[in-house]
Amino acid sequence: MANESATITVMKMAARKASIRLKRDYGEVGHLLISKKGPGDFVTAADVRTEKILREELGKARPDFGFLMEESGEIRGNDYNRRWIVDPIDGTTNFIHGLAHFSICIALEEYGQVTAGLIFDPINEELFWAEKGTGAYLNDQRVRVSSQQNLKNSIFATGIPFGNNLSKIEQNDFLQKMQGVMSASAGIRRFGSASLDLAYVAAGRFEGYWENKLNLWDIAAGILIVREAGGIVTDLYGKDYMATNGSIIAANPSLHKPLLDLVKLKV
Repeated sequence: MANESATITVMKMAARKASIRLKRDYGEVGHLLISKKGPGDFVTAADVRTEKILREELGKARPDFGFLMEESGEIRGNDYNRRWIVDPIDGTTNFIHGLAHFSICIALEEYGQVTAGLIFDPINEELFWAEKGTGAYLNDQRVRVSSQQNLKNSIFATGIPFGNNLSKIEQNDFLQKMQGVMSASAGIRRFGSASLDLAYVAAGRFEGYWENKLNLWDIAAGILIVREAGGIVTDLYGKDYMATNGSIIAANPSLHKPLLDLVKLKV
């Protein structure tokens, strides 16, 4: 049984309260998929509603802390050294299409360092969480990264660029990297939620994960959870600037460097 702190308890309560309405909203998406208007406006409202509940619950428990939130941006608190980093729905495209793979993400940043993180999959009732120095957990069970040491037996996850997110040169470079990983491994998965990809690395379901052009609220909680599960997390240059350049690679200690060698960005 995990021994959670008051901070984790606050985060769990906020996520579970927000998930009640979010699950009802998800149940309505199926009806909207067949309408001419589509679910876009509805999902935007679901994002905003979920974020509002999270802000209210976290704010009640820690009224002086600031926020960095996907929808509302940065909100300064009286305590300039502590803030909540919140993504109300990570995996919005999945949500829109009625795919049950999305999460609520909350991280606590203190003095520039993430000290607590939570990723909650409300449909499958899987709650991944960690505090700095205390290990990583799925619900109440300790989790650790995979012990696999061989690339050819490994499964990796990534996020595939879409639309105009990358230039033509960047797209070609990404496809070459994908081909390299596919040739060296047992396969690649693209599930559409950066936070859950990181959570799955922490739980040993994936050996590793990489992606580029992400926001801090997508990865803040997951970085801590993977590290507390014994994994290595860097940016795609092999450095520790994920928060500023939006690139990330996470893997178990045996496979981080081999995977990085395949997907590393050029300086």
